[in-house]
Amino acid sequence: MERTLGKSLGQKGYQDIRWEDLIQTSINFRGKELDSVASTRERGGLARVLSRGGWGTFAFSDPDNSTQAVNKALLAAEAIPGETKLAETPVVREKIAAKPEKDPREISLEEKKELVEHYNQLVLSHKGIQSTDARYYEIIRDKNFFSNEGSEIFQEQILTGIVIRIIARRDDVIQRTAIALGGSPHYNYLQGKEEEIEKKVKETLDLLDAEPVKAGSYDVILDPECTGVFIHEAFGHLSESDNLTNNPTLRQVMVMGREFGPSFLNVLDDPTIPNVPGYFIYDDEGVPGRKTHLIKDGKLNGRLHSRETAGKLGEETTGNCRATNFSFAPIVRMTTTFIDNGPHNFAEMLSSIEDGLYLKGAAGGQTSGDYFTFGTQIGYRIKNGKIGSMVRDATLSGNLFTTLENIEMVGNDLDLSRAGGCGKGGQILLDVGHGAPHVKIRDMAIGGR
Repeated sequence: MERTLGKSLGQKGYQDIRWEDLIQTSINFRGKELDSVASTRERGGLARVLSRGGWGTFAFSDPDNSTQAVNKALLAAEAIPGETKLAETPVVREKIAAKPEKDPREISLEEKKELVEHYNQLVLSHKGIQSTDARYYEIIRDKNFFSNEGSEIFQEQILTGIVIRIIARRDDVIQRTAIALGGSPHYNYLQGKEEEIEKKVKETLDLLDAEPVKAGSYDVILDPECTGVFIHEAFGHLSESDNLTNNPTLRQVMVMGREFGPSFLNVLDDPTIPNVPGYFIYDDEGVPGRKTHLIKDGKLNGRLHSRETAGKLGEETTGNCRATNFSFAPIVRMTTTFIDNGPHNFAEMLSSIEDGLYLKGAAGGQTSGDYFTFGTQIGYRIKNGKIGSMVRDATLSGNLFTTLENIEMVGNDLDLSRAGGCGKGGQILLDVGHGAPHVKIRDMAIGGR
């Protein structure tokens, strides 16, 4: 197969081929019942050609049809007027094997089912828990990349995890939380998590007795999960440079060197961090992934690129061109996007607030341009520098740039997510990571009941 794919490429313009063997396994419990067990295997490829002003692409399912796919992609590309320049990238010939500490491929389906069932029953054993949605997932990719520049990359990727959504109810009060485990190639990262699950169950049940938060403006401390989702949704997408190339207004806003926050604010995107969902070595254009400082010392310092966007903007490649699977053309996507450690600790943040909120866990949300809204799972009042009573049903909203300017403290306790999926351009659930330390923000708009 390798010889067939590599020999399919011609010399006119730029040409590449991706071929992927994808195996996905899932085990789902809904409440007490086993809802589904599935294991699927898909194999296919995509040919891309850039001959003039744009891309021609053609998907195929048989390696013997790869030459035909390249020729059809070439015909499509030649119909697009203009000229597009790709940023240069090194020619790479490399084979990368995944090396899990405990390989999920060596664990039986029955053993995996027993593990997620054990955790699910642990949650359901508590009075007040109405239902659960517990899911084991496993994604194994064998990815091959060839370009007519000479690159040949064989990359094996494994991701496995468990996500448990918890629903507690008392009378008319319903509360939902979630916990994510794993998010790495290592099956052993999923084992022995009873204590973490018990803690999450207790928090969920305590929410039934919590008072709804009163809407208003508060000084807040966001935990790493809340802050990580905020920086992913509100700033990460603005850093994807394909959003800039055809948007003059956004280009005027996202000017290199512009001050976006305090001098101790640093935001990065980094696919080289192992054991989180956004990890990889090469993107789907064969470009090595690298750490990119999006905000450095409070100022805009970088953005995320494909070879095309880097060429258009005259900037260096970053290795951020990815596709959800072989049936899609790669586009600019985040990897693991996070706020880096700052100079403050959690005790300092608490002591600086007389009347505010400590918010934990994200519960979904949305962005529109530079405005955002998203929910939180758990909240606590802060009174005179101390954590007080629990509150619930808090949502955060505001303008991204104002919120960044209002960051007063960044903690030194960076934590990265165990699960993450992102959608863009019709490509959903791409593996990404996010994270942050605790962060204090003044005058945050909080919606409640």
